[in-house]
Amino acid sequence: MSRRLSFYARPLLAAAAAVTVLSGTAAAAPVDTPPGRHAALAAALDDTYYQDAVGKTGAELKAALHTIISDQTKLSYSQVWDALKATDEDPADSSNVILLYTGRSQSKNDNGGGSGQWNREHVWAKSHGDFGTATGPGTDIHHLRPEDVQVNSTRGNKDFDNGGSELGDAPGNFTDGDSFEPRDEVKGDVARMILYMAVRYEGNDSFADLEPNDQVDNGSAPKMGKLSVLKQWNQEDPPDSFEKRRNDVIFERFQHNRNPFVDHPEWVGSIWQ
Repeated sequence: MSRRLSFYARPLLAAAAAVTVLSGTAAAAPVDTPPGRHAALAAALDDTYYQDAVGKTGAELKAALHTIISDQTKLSYSQVWDALKATDEDPADSSNVILLYTGRSQSKNDNGGGSGQWNREHVWAKSHGDFGTATGPGTDIHHLRPEDVQVNSTRGNKDFDNGGSELGDAPGNFTDGDSFEPRDEVKGDVARMILYMAVRYEGNDSFADLEPNDQVDNGSAPKMGKLSVLKQWNQEDPPDSFEKRRNDVIFERFQHNRNPFVDHPEWVGSIWQ
């Protein structure tokens, strides 16, 4: 039995209302998450999904997590549109999504390439490792988010760091010639997405070995910075209910793998000391 199927079968999850299995497919986590759901789910995940990682540190932990999260369903780039409409749904308005950097709530159907619309932001810039929109890192929705077309273009393929000039069309976000600083509310989200990619893509599946480093202006190298800043953001902005629900929906409905740093943000410091 696979790791994720054994997870679904656990009675603790049923008791916690963690997933509902219908004809072998898990239903999406509800927008209004029941109190205590995540605490119960976290305990169940450690006993099942993360059982081969718990207790490990450093390189051993990273290797164990890579094996666990590499068991996933892969989406096409066109399927990403519909997936993001579910993963980033506005909890206050089910017809909208929340855009990552602007924080704006916008109609799910107002997506495309036009001014004022939202498109698919690769948080790990697709040129960093030259994977483009290839099925795999180019379509992994753990790091793909809805974003305003113009703001997405402004971020471009810049690394992440503090500083720069504030964006007029996205207050709270800053940029300069070689880096981008997202608004405070999603700094940790960005860090955990980048570090998920570094664990998931290790160069053994025809794609580049993606790794964080402590610099900016990485260009087309399979590197993303700035690691020291990402670690700081992970600590200062812990996972909130939106990020946790997003992780659940990806796991239960789409890719059937998880971002381990949303479930265990302390693992960031254990791997990257």
